[in-house]
Amino acid sequence: MKKFKAVIFDMDGVLVDTENYYSKRRTQFFDQINVSIAHLKPSDFIGGNMKDLWPRILQDQYEPTRAQSYIKQYNDFKAKTPLPYEKLLFEDAHFILEFLKKQQVKLALASSSNRADIERCLSVNHLATYFDAVLSGADFKKSKPDPAIYEAAMATLGVLPHETLVIEDSENGIISAKAAGATVFAISDARFGMNQSKADYRFTSLREIVQILKHPKN
Repeated sequence: MKKFKAVIFDMDGVLVDTENYYSKRRTQFFDQINVSIAHLKPSDFIGGNMKDLWPRILQDQYEPTRAQSYIKQYNDFKAKTPLPYEKLLFEDAHFILEFLKKQQVKLALASSSNRADIERCLSVNHLATYFDAVLSGADFKKSKPDPAIYEAAMATLGVLPHETLVIEDSENGIISAKAAGATVFAISDARFGMNQSKADYRFTSLREIVQILKHPKN
């Protein structure tokens, strides 16, 4: 395995085990507004921005004004049901970040979550000081699988695609990172049916990735 100058992390499903919590909260919301999402797969909601999914959610009932109303309701619902990030941190998160910092590898976070949620997650889990750059998909016109967020992260860190490793879990995130030219490691998914076939390698944990990175080949 070659030595990388930078590693860019996705957040949900990579550093924090949020996907199951998101799924339950989302189901509760759609039940509340009496809108069915049974025609969509759980993986359809992972790794992108839900604002892009509303035409598929509402199907022939889709209208921009209706979608905007639901988006506002959903944002209000999320604000009242915040994620307990401090309980969801993967046990190996500090381990891999500490290892990479000691190796003087540049680190960035590139998440589709909004910036307030990202900052809260980093704060309660004491992760903020590890990262040289933090990017939110909410700041981009196009969400993953568009490569913009990863291209911007590499530009901010001052590295080239072949010098960069991205750690992802979702199909959208993997496609985004590959389109940006990075090497992609995926944290294996056994719960949500995500297609991870486009990743360069798949691993069961962050600790397993550290073992590979300890023995780089230039």
